[in-house]
Amino acid sequence: MRNSILMAFVALVLLASCEHKEAAIEENKKFVLSDSMMHMIAIDTVTECQITDELKLGGEISFNENNVVKVFPRVSGQVVEARVSLGDKVTKGQTLAVIKSADIAGIYDDLSSANADVSIAKRHMDNAESLFKNGISSEREYNEAKQNYEKALAARNKVQSLININGGGKASAGGQYLLTAPIDGYIVEKKIAAGAFIRPDMTDNLFIISDLKNVWVNADVYETDIARIKEGNNVKVVSVAYPDKVFTGVINKVSQVLDPQSKSMRVRINLENKDMLLKPEMFVKVVVDNEGTSKVTCVATSAILPQDNKNYVVVYNSKSDVKLAEVDVIKTVGERTYLRGGVNVGDKVISKHQLFIFTQLSE
Repeated sequence: MRNSILMAFVALVLLASCEHKEAAIEENKKFVLSDSMMHMIAIDTVTECQITDELKLGGEISFNENNVVKVFPRVSGQVVEARVSLGDKVTKGQTLAVIKSADIAGIYDDLSSANADVSIAKRHMDNAESLFKNGISSEREYNEAKQNYEKALAARNKVQSLININGGGKASAGGQYLLTAPIDGYIVEKKIAAGAFIRPDMTDNLFIISDLKNVWVNADVYETDIARIKEGNNVKVVSVAYPDKVFTGVINKVSQVLDPQSKSMRVRINLENKDMLLKPEMFVKVVVDNEGTSKVTCVATSAILPQDNKNYVVVYNSKSDVKLAEVDVIKTVGERTYLRGGVNVGDKVISKHQLFIFTQLSE
């Protein structure tokens, strides 16, 4: 009897000892963030924000029509040579085209006649002055000769002004003149070629030059999305040529007329192009951020961990109090992810290097 009681007592002691060891083991297994890990992670706060409605559009680059110089023909004639092509970079004063013009030739003939008239009038004035000083002719005759000389000078200056307007020193007596670039920039439009005739009734420009430091993006909005677009919307523009580079701007013009064929409305974005990466006619993707009125819970997109068709965040309370929370994602727009639940406003979540922590907590 005594042996049976003793054996039962020993068994109880051994059982209690095992339970104590298992509890100690469980306690030792509790996850705690190390100091080195604390320096590696980033912690963000769950906030409440207005949900952003993101709209994606297709568009293309064009030159800024408000920041160009149009080059017009000075006189009629025939294009002898076009020295630049579409897209060429030009400098101020560079020859764009060589034009042979009967008008220029006629002006130079007029200049030759005007110079001859000035020479004759000068001789008459000098003779009248000499005769007047010697008492042979009257002062009236001298003054008439002087006036005739001044009229001849005025006529010649008028012809010279016409030459300056129509090419100046770049025009020649043979009727040829050089059409030059008025600014530094790029040829974004060209409407002439060698052999073409420039008629007196033509009012269109021959070239358009732009510095391309500022460009337009034209995008089409379909009828179903018109209500989601307004002037002032922030946009992100990504080109096919540079998919990793994002250009930012705002919609600064919304057309009030729909295209009758496509039933789309055109919007325009003004973009800075200091690095000259954007070229006219490039295709781009335009992402419009349209901030709504409803507020929801949101976190940094980097805090979301998608696993097995579910989404999780790592909630941080302290180094020794870290846990997983499953969240219901409404949608993700850029760096913000909008949630229906799973966390509360003010909660702290880990948004960097949290995958290691997730692995430890989910084991």
